[in-house]
Amino acid sequence: MRGWWQELAGLVLPVDCAGCGAARVLLCGGCRSALSGAGARCVRPSACPAGLPRVYASAAYEGAVRDVVLAHKERGALGLAGPLGGALAAAVRAGGAGGGGGGAGEVALVPVPSARRQVRARGHDPARRIALAASARLRRAGVLAGVAPVLRLRREVADQAGLGARERRENLAGALEARRDAAPLTAGAARIVLVDDLMTTGATLAEAARALRAAGIGPVAGAAVVAVSVTSFDRIRSATRTEQETRE
Repeated sequence: MRGWWQELAGLVLPVDCAGCGAARVLLCGGCRSALSGAGARCVRPSACPAGLPRVYASAAYEGAVRDVVLAHKERGALGLAGPLGGALAAAVRAGGAGGGGGGAGEVALVPVPSARRQVRARGHDPARRIALAASARLRRAGVLAGVAPVLRLRREVADQAGLGARERRENLAGALEARRDAAPLTAGAARIVLVDDLMTTGATLAEAARALRAAGIGPVAGAAVVAVSVTSFDRIRSATRTEQETRE
């Protein structure tokens, strides 16, 4: 019910841009452009956890992008799922899942699940909502895509805020598992892509990939997120530039 009332309020009450505060618009043109995914690229955390698949992101987690992600995730601005889903779809396509053809459900987007207490507190599951918006965007672009919510938490985990990379890995180790009905949900998918709104250290995506492998689901073609830290977003681009300069 909370989610329903939030959506209704967003339709009838004046709002300000979630990214910059511009009056009477959910997301202004400039902030929408920051989430266009035009610069989507492969990214990598500084200390890459074992088992982390290749990850693609649409934007750096700063400024308007950070504010929009938080408004959707923590403040229930559900109307932002569309633009965020568009950014996620761009990251999925940057990872190579952009061709049509094949059977139904060719691209299966597997969202990282939120803890039940977080879903209750927020009134929605941010990653799943964005994944649904991304799959709709991909289908409109001619990409056969669907959402496969096959993962769940098998035990409680501590709040990740404030934890370092090693602490996050220890907190999440063995925390995820595939649902019993996972196989039918991914049957016929030519590519399985893990999706989330944000990657910090990569520990969550690495654990999600492990859980799918343990259940015999896959192989995982990669992962896609809306945003990552500025350093992660620029790392591979900087490394590529350095390699090119060395050759020259």
